[in-house]
Amino acid sequence: MSFVVTARKYRPQQFSEVIGQEHITETLKNALITGRIAHAYLMTGPRGVGKTTTARILAKALNCMNLKDGEPCNLCEVCQSIQNGQLMDIIEMDAASNRGIDEIRSLRESVKYSPTQGKYKVYIIDEVHMLTRESFNAFLKTLEEPPSHTVFIFATTDVHKVPSTIISRCQRYDFRRIPLSDAKKLLKEIATKEAINIDDKTLTMIAKKSLGGMRDAESFFDQAVAFCGNKIDYETTRRIFNMIDDAVYFRVSDALLEKNFQEAFELSKTIYLNGWDFPDFIDGLIEHFRNITSVVVTNDTELIEAADDYLKIYSIYKEKFCESDLLRILAYLTKFSNELKYSQNQKLRTEVALLHIIGLEKTESISNLINNLSGSGSEELNLGTKKGEDIQILSSGKSASSMINANTAKADLPVKPVLKSQNEARIILDQSVSKPGSTVITPSTNHNISIQLFKDNWSGFISSLSGDATTVFSHLLESMKPVSLNSNFVQVEIPDELGKGLFEKNKNLLTQKCFEYFGHKLNFNCIVKEEPNDTSMTVNLVDKEQKSKTVDEKTVKVKSKKNSASKDDPFVKSIMDDLGGEEIYS
Repeated sequence: MSFVVTARKYRPQQFSEVIGQEHITETLKNALITGRIAHAYLMTGPRGVGKTTTARILAKALNCMNLKDGEPCNLCEVCQSIQNGQLMDIIEMDAASNRGIDEIRSLRESVKYSPTQGKYKVYIIDEVHMLTRESFNAFLKTLEEPPSHTVFIFATTDVHKVPSTIISRCQRYDFRRIPLSDAKKLLKEIATKEAINIDDKTLTMIAKKSLGGMRDAESFFDQAVAFCGNKIDYETTRRIFNMIDDAVYFRVSDALLEKNFQEAFELSKTIYLNGWDFPDFIDGLIEHFRNITSVVVTNDTELIEAADDYLKIYSIYKEKFCESDLLRILAYLTKFSNELKYSQNQKLRTEVALLHIIGLEKTESISNLINNLSGSGSEELNLGTKKGEDIQILSSGKSASSMINANTAKADLPVKPVLKSQNEARIILDQSVSKPGSTVITPSTNHNISIQLFKDNWSGFISSLSGDATTVFSHLLESMKPVSLNSNFVQVEIPDELGKGLFEKNKNLLTQKCFEYFGHKLNFNCIVKEEPNDTSMTVNLVDKEQKSKTVDEKTVKVKSKKNSASKDDPFVKSIMDDLGGEEIYS
């Protein structure tokens, strides 16, 4: 067979040709130059990043007859024999198929013999973690004190499966994933040597799909060449690997800026018709907004792994997004990504998530709002509140200095009473919540409020409660009257015992609304209004015969009086009209 796959055809033959692992190759070259050769090496890392390749180069350099600057010459007889697989002093074995104790015993016997042609007898054991526990134990003594002419080189992708007793007897080298730029550069060089035309977007897509493995990238490259021939274009390659087009993610961010909700359904349709995986789309979307965040934060595109055409678009986004909004989006997408895996209808859930993202409004941090406040509080400020909402800044011990009319509806932070400092501005609601004629209470410096001022504004306070109170409680509010104010307690008068239980259930609502309306946190207590002494009406009877009437007859009169009076009580009337209550006479 004449064809050789790219991963084998362009396998590095020197340390300088190994990409992305300079921290390892330079160390090995210096060790060879100074003669500090270890008896065992352990090379670990992801698949396809150069572990076995580096082991072979090291074995060749150890036996090279014309070593120069730590690099094998690849021209001498020994180097040629190693490259052709003919040197008996280089033993390469797969631990997955030679994992038993019998193979290790055979290896222990063979290490005693001197090399036949080279200077070192090198054992390269790939996937060493596949050895059994008994094999590792049988190997310990030989590995710790091998003959001076023997060198062991282990390679594994799962170093955590290797016993610590083995690791401690080796020099460990951790390989890392190949950077995207290095992978693209090598693929471009291979394409040039093979006279294949390929653009930057396609190279980026192949390199990203390989997830840092150079062998995988070269395999994908061969697959694209097999389909496209000598001219590889982006769209065709994307269809081969069924990759999600990066342009789809930019449609999401553009729809967010333009508030184009229709785009959510169009994107969902595109993903579905192309057969893309919805969780993969969300993962790509998270990376997309992560890229935007890196541009906004660093004001640069160096931390983004994308094609050059997309880097230009990312640089434009730095003026259109802020950090707080991007953090909210990333937090939402990260949570949604975990939930989507267990969803029965991923298409619907993705549409809803896209609608949420597109509908997110811009935010303004509290620190920026406070910094915009002037020292005197006399300037009109835009606090990002809803248009038309009236706000007052009330300075301590002074009346309101200005009215602020917000001009935008894009802030999603609700306006609440905020103190700029202990004795400075407090933001409260305008008197538009109260009845005409009432005034907004401005807290004094010592935070005291008089009962008279409380009574004067009582009707406005009751009106502010109308939206949050139940129908029955609203009738009770109309009959309530403030009586006294001592310290932090307000005592109000209610008409009868029937409303006492209802009052106790709604005390917290009164306290909350009192703070919003008056600017003071006050607690409420109630007393029942004293009934007039109806029996006194019968005392001044002239006739002695009427004085002799029994007490029971007087009691009947009193009850009759109370029953007729209760019909006029607004609270009792509300119970009868709204809840279908009936009076029971005894």
